[in-house]
Parts: sequence; structure tokens; C-alpha cells
Amino acid sequence: MPITKSAKKALRQNIRRRQKNIKRKTELKSVIKQYKKLLESNPEEAKKQLSLVYKKLDKSAKTNLIKKNTANRMKSRLAKKLSH
Repeated sequence: MPITKSAKKALRQNIRRRQKNIKRKTELKSVIKQYKKLLESNPEEAKKQLSLVYKKLDKSAKTNLIKKNTANRMKSRLAKKLSH
């Protein structure tokens, strides 16, 4: 356990940030899952959903939740699935 005052504060911040990151990551995963389901059932709706997926991926990359190149790679692969 932390002893100094600053270490205690750092621990509180770390816990708060971790919860936010976990929440954001699960939101991102759920949006991607929804998109993949729509691809199978309704490709027209999937086109609309793709912009939301892009938005989530870009925001995740901007806040360093995932790396920029990872976001770009995922966007590319998801768009590729739409065309096939």
C-alpha cells in the first residue's frame, strides 16, 4: 500500500483511469460486434454503423487507448469486410 500522500493520490488516479479505460474498451468492442452482426444480416445498416465504428476507433487512438496504427488497421479490415 502507498505510504506518502502523493503515492495515495497516484493510486486513486490510477484506479479511476483504469475504470474509464476498461469502460471505453468494452464500448469499442461492443460497437465492433454490432457492426459485424449487421454485416451478416443487413449490409445497408452496416454502412451507417461503420461511421460510428470509425468514430470510436479514432477517439480510442486519440486518447491512447489503442495505438494509432492499430486503429487504422482495424478500420481497414472492417471496411474490407463490407465490400466483400
